[in-house]
Amino acid sequence: MQFATNGFSEQYQTLVMMNTISTIKSPRGRYAPSPTGFLHLGNARTALAAWLHTRSQGGEFILRIEDLDSQRSKSEYIEANIAELKWLGLDWDEGPDVGGKYQPYIQSQRHNMYHEALEHLQSQRNLFECYLSRKDLQDIASAPHEKQIVYGLQERKLNEQVTEQKKLEGKTPSLRFGVKSQTLRYTDLLQGEQLFSAMHDVGDFIVKRADGQWAYQLAVVVDDIAMNITEVVRGDDLLNSTAAQLLLYEALRATPPAFMHVPLLADETGQRMSKRKGSLTLSAIKEKGVKAQRLIGLLAFSLGILDKVQEIEAKDLISHYSRKAYDASILQLTEKHLEWLYATT
Repeated sequence: MQFATNGFSEQYQTLVMMNTISTIKSPRGRYAPSPTGFLHLGNARTALAAWLHTRSQGGEFILRIEDLDSQRSKSEYIEANIAELKWLGLDWDEGPDVGGKYQPYIQSQRHNMYHEALEHLQSQRNLFECYLSRKDLQDIASAPHEKQIVYGLQERKLNEQVTEQKKLEGKTPSLRFGVKSQTLRYTDLLQGEQLFSAMHDVGDFIVKRADGQWAYQLAVVVDDIAMNITEVVRGDDLLNSTAAQLLLYEALRATPPAFMHVPLLADETGQRMSKRKGSLTLSAIKEKGVKAQRLIGLLAFSLGILDKVQEIEAKDLISHYSRKAYDASILQLTEKHLEWLYATT
């Protein structure tokens, strides 16, 4: 694969070259929690799935901390999340506590890489300044109650109309990646073939926010490129994000990893587990005297890896692992499951 190098720093060229013509023989997977609270059962389930997928292939596993949300991320949660994962019996070859050749493994310490990628995108005319606020977008949305608004031609036109006035008012713009009319296609290892329209399903997305913070889409792609990640296992709430990320891989002249999106686990009310709601955190479960092996057994059962709940070490699940097991996974924890979990405390 060829890529342009004029105007790019040696650091960025090296990043892309390492990804494009990698000589990696074994898979490299990762888990990348955000330190905005204690991990809950849903987080632990996804971490276990990612860890098993990599370890079952004899691959290298990386722990990366995604702390770009400066308002909610706390240093004490970084330490807590690492301790929670170790308590579960998960391990990693590279991470903030063990180091590695692609360090640092905390996003807030990797701003230089994001700047490099941003300069590359700007030089290729992939980005434009956006002065529209969230309220502006809600006001012109056909369905204001929808959580996600696809930024398209209508929004571009309005942005052009308000740009001069916003500049006079001293407003700082965000930077958006401008998409083209194209179809995005990839095969998810679990969900199968996925098709997205760049214009209608993705839209122009933010890579740097108006407040100066890096957007998730850019940071996660740059980090996965730089760390030579070959497979990404994560919750299916991020399935649609993959389309935007594929556009960034293409623009950054890099090869994307394989993706596998596992179903999310709901709590006993049927609601998606959330750190903000404090849904069944690992710390709280541990404090009640639950053994890690018991929790691992429940999570493995919920993923379809075990056909019944039982105590088991995480390392002993590696020989049982098959992604085909997810066809039998459960999506909701019931009172019966929780009674079993706490039965010996």
